[in-house]
Formats: sequence, C-alpha cells, structure tokens
Amino acid sequence: MRPVLAALLSLLLLAASVAPAAAAAGGACAKAALAVAVDAGHGPNVPGATSARGVPEYDFNLRLARDVVSALAAAGFPNAFLLDPKGVDLPPAARAAKANAARAGLLLSIHHDAVQPQFLETWNVEGRTRRYCDRYAGYSLFFSRRNSFAGQSLALAKGIGRELTAAGLAFTRHHAADLPGERRELVDDAVGVYRYDGLAVLAGAHMPAVLVEAGVIVNRDEELELSGPQRRQKTAQAIARAVAVWCDGEKGR
Repeated sequence: MRPVLAALLSLLLLAASVAPAAAAAGGACAKAALAVAVDAGHGPNVPGATSARGVPEYDFNLRLARDVVSALAAAGFPNAFLLDPKGVDLPPAARAAKANAARAGLLLSIHHDAVQPQFLETWNVEGRTRRYCDRYAGYSLFFSRRNSFAGQSLALAKGIGRELTAAGLAFTRHHAADLPGERRELVDDAVGVYRYDGLAVLAGAHMPAVLVEAGVIVNRDEELELSGPQRRQKTAQAIARAVAVWCDGEKGR
C-alpha cells in the first residue's frame, strides 16, 4: 500500500502545483489574483551577453524586469513579482521550478540579445577593445511547444509583439537565419514570435510562459536606447498592456 499512497500523494502535489496556471489558462484569469513571475534572466556572476560598451546583459535585464513589475502593477496586476530579487544566478530550469513553487499563473523571462560570434567586429571604448554588431537590431519573442500551456504562451507572445509593434518597435529576424545556433522557427512573421522548444525556463514552467529579448545590446545605437528609461518604459508598458489583453481574453474562453 505504501507505494500506492506515495504515488497518490505525488499526483496530489502535482495537481496543486499546476492549479494556478490551469485556472488562468482555463478562463478564470483575474487581474487582482493573477501572480505574474517576472524573471530577470541570468545573474550577477553569470551575466549573459556583454553589450557593445561592456555592460553585462544582467544589468539590462534587471532594470527592465523591475519596470515590467511596476507596469503590471499599474495595469491592475498587484501580484506581479520579481522572481529572483537577490540575483542568485539560478539556472534556467531552476527559474521555472521557482515560478512553479511560487504558484505563479504566468511567467515572463526578460533578456537582451546578442549575435553569433562571426558577426562581431571590434572597436575601442575608453581604452578597451569591445565587440559590437550594428547589422541587427530589435526585439524577439520566444515560446516553447514543450510548455504545458503552449497555446496560451503563443497567444501571449503574439499579443506582446503586437503591442511592441504598435509602440513603434521592430523585431529582429536574425534568429531565423540558416546558421548554427540560430535556425529558430519564426511562427509569426508580423510581430516577431519564434518557437524555441529547448528553452528550459519556458519548457519547465507549469503556466503560460514567454521569453522576451528586448533588443540587441551589441548594436551600438540600440544599446544606448535600451540603456535609457524611455525605451524601458515603452517596452514594459507594452508588455503590461499585452498581459491585460491576454488575461481578458482568457476570461472569455
């Protein structure tokens, strides 16, 4: 009997962990109740890409993630929260697990983009050699078919893309290039949504999840935009509007 009881207990725990996401995805999305986990990708010790002027990606991610939390709160989502406020360099799968443990109903992972090494050139910044690429610029959005709520994730990603486009931002197509490290399926050619099943932070989440690459920080001009409050606020507010529209749509399902 003990193995049977253990199996039943595991099933009950699993059901409890996915219940908030199931409620949001099944038509019960309520702004005041929806817990939105906002993940600032990478961390202070493993900071991700490096910008054209030598700034770690994590610095960009954290600033924008905080703005997204604030924009969501202003849009009527008081339970939006920063997933890793202390910056403990969680690996991607652990970020999904942390969102699951927090019983979040939605996960947004915030990142900033780079390019494949063969496209990088060098320049001198304050006496140091840095690498840059001005060929590509723009945001991109990713969802995973391995996510338990892939359909809702895709719908939200498209909504974010529509809001970013309406705000005057363009997306980058370089992730669809026929190159090693790219070759991502561009599933929405109008608003920049890609499919990337191997993203562990999305695949392991028990709720709808989208990864946002807010722009290309190795592009010298776009890096300056992304560093400023105007671009961050424009992006954060577009994300918050998209989440609100998505939530209203889920209520009507």
